[in-house]
Amino acid sequence: MRDTHLDEEAPVSAADPNLYLDLGPFPLASGHVLPEARLAYQTAGTLNAAKDNAVLLPHMYSGTADFMHAFIGEGRPLDPSRYFFVLPAQLGSGTSSSPSNTPPPYDRGSFPAVATSDDVRAQHRLVTEHLGIERLVMVSGWSMGGQQTLEWAVRYPEVVERAVPFAATLRNPDHCTVFCDLHTDALRSDPAWNGGSYERSSDVHVGLRRHAQAFALMGASSHMYRAEAWRELGFTSRDGFVQGFLQAYFLPMDPNDLLCQARKWRSSDVALEHGGDLAAAVARVTAKVTDVAFTGDLFFPPEDIRNDAALIPGATYEEIGSVWGHFTMFNLRAEDTAQIDAVYAKALADA
Repeated sequence: MRDTHLDEEAPVSAADPNLYLDLGPFPLASGHVLPEARLAYQTAGTLNAAKDNAVLLPHMYSGTADFMHAFIGEGRPLDPSRYFFVLPAQLGSGTSSSPSNTPPPYDRGSFPAVATSDDVRAQHRLVTEHLGIERLVMVSGWSMGGQQTLEWAVRYPEVVERAVPFAATLRNPDHCTVFCDLHTDALRSDPAWNGGSYERSSDVHVGLRRHAQAFALMGASSHMYRAEAWRELGFTSRDGFVQGFLQAYFLPMDPNDLLCQARKWRSSDVALEHGGDLAAAVARVTAKVTDVAFTGDLFFPPEDIRNDAALIPGATYEEIGSVWGHFTMFNLRAEDTAQIDAVYAKALADA
């Protein structure tokens, strides 16, 4: 999947699909400087000679660059024979600089606070300085990847031709902020938490299970549970779905990494550097924006995204219907994937 003609650092091992950009001492929005910061990323397709076929796909909370390959495929709108895809891993993801892989004194619970804008500034260096790309055909991501997409459109309007955020808003909604507090408190409730200085992530398995339970409540729609759509995934009970799908997904993860990402999610706001003036922030957007909501999404409800689309100059609103709510982007149904592909096809029709 990687493009091999670029002069860039190889993966650290044959089992590691990531490439790494050394950022050096990296100043954060919090005022801290992260020493020897690194940005992990992957690529797919080939960057053409004009360097005008690049698409950036940032990932969601708890994800990695690996996940975004699910939307790329020959004959699909995100076709690697046509576009060159850059898949950055956000800071705190466990692959880029994170609490779990940074040496003392910035390790574990002492990792400094990171903002969505920090991710986007790091990605901008990757795209423009390292890869030599001046203009992106599209930036697109889901949830936290959508928050990064919107930050890109506001912060670097001269670089972004199209922005397609899925299930994300210009600033984190209050209801979603309350949920962030719930699922992060669930992690910290583990008896082994020890202020974030646990020895192994598996020691915090009680907190990780509680965290997964919070996502079981909010990630899918109530319609999904009424319809028992979890049976389509091979589960025979609701509790089996929660344990076999959500707990199995979160249990291998590092709690400090999740908390680092959640803090960014909770505070994400494109107007932070504009004195909180949302109108001034979105006035900077020149990209063709397609703002996409999922029916039944409890994190980023369609009405919030529809309101955002009305604020963004020239933006269009799309809504994808699925019982899976926020989890629609997991491609759990073929029809969900088809609807996502249709949005991409429409957004890229004039590319």
